[in-house]
Order: sequence, then C-alpha cells, then structure tokens
Amino acid sequence: MTTDLATLPLPTVKDVEAAAVRLKGKAVLTPLLESQLLNARLGGRLLVKAEMLQRTGSFKFRGAFNRISLIPEADRARGVVAFSSGNHAQGVAAAAKAFAIAATIIMPSDAPAVKVRNTRALGAAVIFYDRWTESREAIGARLCEETGATLVRPYDDPGIIAGQGTIGLEIAAQAEAAGARLDACVVCCGGGGLVAGTALALADRSPGTPVFAAEPVGFDDTARSLAAGERVANAPGATSFCDAIVTPMPGAVTFRINARLLAGGVAVTDAEVADAMRTAFDALRVVVEPGGAVALAAALSGKVPVEGRTVAVVCSGGNVDPEVFVKVLADG
Repeated sequence: MTTDLATLPLPTVKDVEAAAVRLKGKAVLTPLLESQLLNARLGGRLLVKAEMLQRTGSFKFRGAFNRISLIPEADRARGVVAFSSGNHAQGVAAAAKAFAIAATIIMPSDAPAVKVRNTRALGAAVIFYDRWTESREAIGARLCEETGATLVRPYDDPGIIAGQGTIGLEIAAQAEAAGARLDACVVCCGGGGLVAGTALALADRSPGTPVFAAEPVGFDDTARSLAAGERVANAPGATSFCDAIVTPMPGAVTFRINARLLAGGVAVTDAEVADAMRTAFDALRVVVEPGGAVALAAALSGKVPVEGRTVAVVCSGGNVDPEVFVKVLADG
C-alpha cells in the first residue's frame, strides 16, 4: 500500500499485446458501430466502439481481468479489494469470480443502484462510504493491511492500463477492416486509464492518429493538466450526472502516459451528454450511460470535428439506472 505511483514502470504496447492474449475468449470483442444516417448528419465517418456490450456492461472488465491474472498464486487466497462508483466494481467482481478469488468493493453511498446490485450479484461484498467526507483510498488501505488482500486500483496501475489498451488494438484492426483511416480517436476520461491504454495501442497500430480525452465540464482535470504540463485538481463544488468519471484529478501513472501521447482534451456539458445518449439510442440502438457517452458527445457537439474526417469514439459503458435513462429520453 506504500507503492510510489510516480515511480512505477509504465506499460508498453508489449504489455497491451500480452493483455490481449490473456483476455482472448474472456472479454467480448465489441463491435465498431457505424450509422449511415449519423454519418450524413455529421458530414464525415463516425465509428463507435461499443464497450457497453462488454462483459459487466463496460470496458472495466478488461483491465480488472488482466490485473487480477497478474496476482501471484500464493497471494490470491487473500482476495482483492477495489474502490469504484460502479463499473470498476463490476469488472473486478466478475474477474475475481473467474479466478475464484474473494472480492470486497468500496462504493460511494450514492452509486447507481444498478451498479450496486450487479456488483453484489457477481459475488462481491460491498462496503459503502460517503464520497464527500470519507476517503475510499484510506478505507482500502486499511482493509488490505488487515487482510493481506491485493488492491486493484481503478486506473493507476500498469496492469489495468494494459488491459484497457486492448480496446485500442481492436479499434485499429476493426477500422482497417472497414477501410477506414482514423483522423482522430476520442476516449472518455476519468482517472485516465482507458485513454492512456488506448493511446498506447494506437501509437503503435495507427501512428499519427491524434487521441483526445473527453470529460464533463467541471471535471476536465486531464484537459487542464495537459495544458498546464502538470497534474491539477478539479475545483470543489462541481456537479455532473456522469458519475462514472467524476474523479478529482488525473492519475499519477496515467498522466505520465497521457502527457506524452494525447493530443489534448475537451469538456462537454451534461446537456451535450444527454443528447449523445439519445443519439446513440436513436441511431445505433444502444444504451449508453452518462459517463460512457462523453466521447460521443465531444464528436456530436463538434468539439472534435467529424466533418470531412473519420473519427473513432469509445462509448465506455451502459450501466445507467432505468429512471435516469427514461428521463434523458423524455427530456429530448
């Protein structure tokens, strides 16, 4: 628990390739969706990586399975601990179950009910905390110290980043199969593990394709950190319904990768995210949760232009409470 994240060795594309081998037959090869009507509206070609169709309904299973597979056999009996608002929780729970390892997940008391319910259904124990007054990191450290369990961080871990990077390998291969040359790729960003892994893979498989982080307004810490050249935190008091990616600041490990590989970051409003959720449902017939729709929102709003270009976006998850989704559709 005393690991100095700033000195951890960074993953490489070789680690991403090794993760892809481990995940073969375990993770879903999610499709790269395309709508002719949407392309006509945007005046370009939009390719949507549909990670809401991944196991547990988000990309998080990839990183969790890869990280847990790296735990030494002798340590597995002591279990794993993770903290998450829901998607990482479900990914860890499913991956731990696949390895017959006990999992304890620390979740905020206001986590979406569907994420809590699914995490428990996968066999994990859930401990709640108050995200405004308690530290999930401190709770996790105490549990690991008491039990000897392995902490599976949501993004600041080379094994997690490498697992998420398999998405980038798939995007490059699927785009090539579709006869597409990528002019840009936009990735949802909270702590930065997904965009870091994707950028690692695309730098090797689609060199020259700029990769952008997409974040909610008020939580655009990665975009501002990239501009500043150092990690900066979000100001307190901001709110967003993109619960999956409202992290306080970029990860120490992820930012070391993203500062080198990303072309920049963009921020989208909750209204633009809601529009992206409706568009995904109308044009692609898929359900995307708020945090999973920010990259699509960046493309649809023109903050990453699609006109005259081919742009890939990662829709990172679909675990939205039905009541929230119904309200988004009704408000449109």
